[in-house]
Amino acid sequence: MRKFIPLLLLFFCISSSTSAQQDAMFTKYMFNTLAYNPGYAGSKEYMSVVALYRDQWWGIEGSPHTQTLSLHTPFKERIGFGFNLTNDKIGATGSTVGSLSYAYRIPFGKGKVSLGLQASFMNYRTDFGVLRYKDPRSIDQSFKNDENIWAPNFGAGVYYYSDKFYAGFSVPHLLKTDLRTKEVDTNRWAQLYRHYFFTAGVAIPISGESLVFKPAIIIKSVGLFGDFASDGGNLNPIGAPNEFDIDLSFLFYQSLWVGASFRSSFEAFIGKTSSVDSADFWAMIHLQNGVRVGLAYDFTLTELRPYAKGSFEVMLGYDLNFQKKNIVTPRYF
Repeated sequence: MRKFIPLLLLFFCISSSTSAQQDAMFTKYMFNTLAYNPGYAGSKEYMSVVALYRDQWWGIEGSPHTQTLSLHTPFKERIGFGFNLTNDKIGATGSTVGSLSYAYRIPFGKGKVSLGLQASFMNYRTDFGVLRYKDPRSIDQSFKNDENIWAPNFGAGVYYYSDKFYAGFSVPHLLKTDLRTKEVDTNRWAQLYRHYFFTAGVAIPISGESLVFKPAIIIKSVGLFGDFASDGGNLNPIGAPNEFDIDLSFLFYQSLWVGASFRSSFEAFIGKTSSVDSADFWAMIHLQNGVRVGLAYDFTLTELRPYAKGSFEVMLGYDLNFQKKNIVTPRYF
């Protein structure tokens, strides 16, 4: 059974263009918000840099590997700029996306509303020659030709934040992009679909600033609620489950974050057409010089558990002007 796992992963990878989530997932999404919401740019009130590496389903050949680098900074009082670079590899396919973000921040109540726009460029590529075939590759239309596609895109997002609360909604790529340029004899083809992200979180002081409780949630949907909105007669049905991550964490003495989260899909409980994903554990430390170091581990709860050793993330961040005098309150988000 084990030798068939890489091929099983590839099947899910190829079918993801029509029926699964295509954007990379992160356990430490709350510290990597610019990767999916351009409205986050400049929200920290100082320049911030984050680098993150994710190895999903560690131990399985062909499993997803993701690297991302984000940088964002405020400019004057109301403007924020950001840059994000993400490289994602799974099976015989890979993609690299670079994006520039612009955010305009408007005071609203006790916080600010940030309206963000994003321009991006994607390189999508395949290398089907690395696969093992039972029958000749040339007779299978799905793997007949390799692709190397460059395509522009645009995204948008809104992000509200105050000292102890945030909420956001975003669509990182608004344009649907064909991921198959060479002619094939099939009535289905690979496409990059719109992904929708909703996030929210709150910081609740328990013992002043020495102990803070922070629950957070992210909801991810492809094609705006996937199966719930798909038409059975559609040649390109979107069958991706609508995922959610619920995270509970504690901040000790403004320096150590410790958290745990649960990742699943609504369909795992409604209709039983999907399954729960993982239980996740993470920690991050803030150093006095502005450096942040974080680790995360996902315990797999799917049928891949006998073969996968879980997933892990490593994060390194740096906040410029971390001790800036005009930053009166800590930045929890």
